[in-house]
Amino acid sequence: MNSLKVSLLMIGMMLLLMWVGYYVGGQSGLVVAFVIAAVLNFATYWFSDKVVLRIYRAREVTSADHPRLHGIVNRVAQQASLTVPPRVCVVPSRAPNAFATGRSPDHAAVAVTEGLLELLNDEELEGVIGHEIAHITNKDMLIGTIAATFAGAIGILASIARWGAIFGGLGRGDDNRGGGIGLLIAAIVAPLVALVLQMAISRQREYKADARSGQITGRYLPLARALEKLHRAPVKMRLDDRPATAHLMIANPLSGRGLSAIFSTHPPVEERIARLERLAQRVPYTNV
Repeated sequence: MNSLKVSLLMIGMMLLLMWVGYYVGGQSGLVVAFVIAAVLNFATYWFSDKVVLRIYRAREVTSADHPRLHGIVNRVAQQASLTVPPRVCVVPSRAPNAFATGRSPDHAAVAVTEGLLELLNDEELEGVIGHEIAHITNKDMLIGTIAATFAGAIGILASIARWGAIFGGLGRGDDNRGGGIGLLIAAIVAPLVALVLQMAISRQREYKADARSGQITGRYLPLARALEKLHRAPVKMRLDDRPATAHLMIANPLSGRGLSAIFSTHPPVEERIARLERLAQRVPYTNV
């Protein structure tokens, strides 16, 4: 099923990118956008983990560097029956958060921030790692990374379209494409569509990964406590200027203002905690 989702997402994002390219540069823009989309499809499949890790300046660490983190990741990966443990990376940020990336369970990485390591105890950190490894076993990471990469490219073209609308259109034959009005529509509609696609693929994945984390680790409440701490943490990742990758995080790093609140890629943390607490009541012996 996830393979079908990946294919549909690639096709949908490609068509959206080509549509914006057409409004920006006509037939030439359409061709250029098609080439960009083809390159992005190839790059996001083969190099998705490297792209996201570089965005956040994450560095891979060894067991000697972070024995606590490595021990928890390896233990949870073994409990999840992963044949190849994910690479372990640390993001140089005081804001507590985490994400997983990679094209498949055999080519995956788990990244946590320095702030997360400071904030959570071992049980809570295990719950968070279980959530990220759940994304790996569910093969969610490639979908999220494709959405992030294409949304970023669409945002760049939309910005070009906005400037084109301000200056009355780009290139010749703008009347056939709606001129400045057509560019303005493309500049507004395309990022919204990309955002809705991210939202659609992300919210249910978070609920499923929360539940799967409890199944892997045998405990639901530590993850609930971790989510509560992340929600109340005074330091947040400020990604309002580049929200395309926000849906990869375990906790919403956006400010919650404006469209970020309306089109949030994350379900409400209160509902996530409530669901985990209900799941814990069904297996009380694992949460003593």
